[in-house]
Amino acid sequence: MNYLKTSFLAVFIVTAISCQSKTKDKISSASVITESTQDLSKYETAYFASGCFWCVEAIFESVEGVKEVVSGYSGGKEKNPTYEEVGYGRTTHAEAVKVYYNPKEINFETLVKVYFGSHDPTTINGQGPDMGKQYRSIAFYKNDAEKKIIEDYMAKLTSEKVYNKPLATEVSKFTIFYDAEEYHQDYEKNNPNNSYIRNVSIPRLNRFKSKFPELLKKNGH
Repeated sequence: MNYLKTSFLAVFIVTAISCQSKTKDKISSASVITESTQDLSKYETAYFASGCFWCVEAIFESVEGVKEVVSGYSGGKEKNPTYEEVGYGRTTHAEAVKVYYNPKEINFETLVKVYFGSHDPTTINGQGPDMGKQYRSIAFYKNDAEKKIIEDYMAKLTSEKVYNKPLATEVSKFTIFYDAEEYHQDYEKNNPNNSYIRNVSIPRLNRFKSKFPELLKKNGH
């Protein structure tokens, strides 16, 4: 009986802080600075998926040379997906991010290093407490050069035996990215007291920062 109670409690705790049960602390649109409110035409873009986009967005935004990161959906076939559809696994899309970066300050290869260094790429269809194909690991490429960089880096991780299990990251040709609803943008920064942010996103961001201090923005912005 005690075992059953303990097991139930463990499941409850994990479920309470998983992405399917994220609290939608909607914020004022005036406090969100997105791609539509600034000129990003001179920046290059890169696309990645590695679990909850709140976490991934915050990680890439901490990196020197990255101007803006947008949370959204990619990797699937359905048009104009919503958070409810993607988050509950009703589409073939994954939660993903669009990274705007200055190629004079950071290159695509370094972004790939950030990507693989900020999540567990051996997890199949999930990341941390979030499970399902909508949280799968995908490294998107826009051309053959980017594809080679991703594949070469994965080969390096494998040859150096960085992980004890095979890499589960999909390497996919980028096709389309749909911006997530406005309240998802800059979610970690705007909702620091959200239970998921406190228990999952911030610890994940801090692990990345401690691992790659040399890649962080000097002024914190």
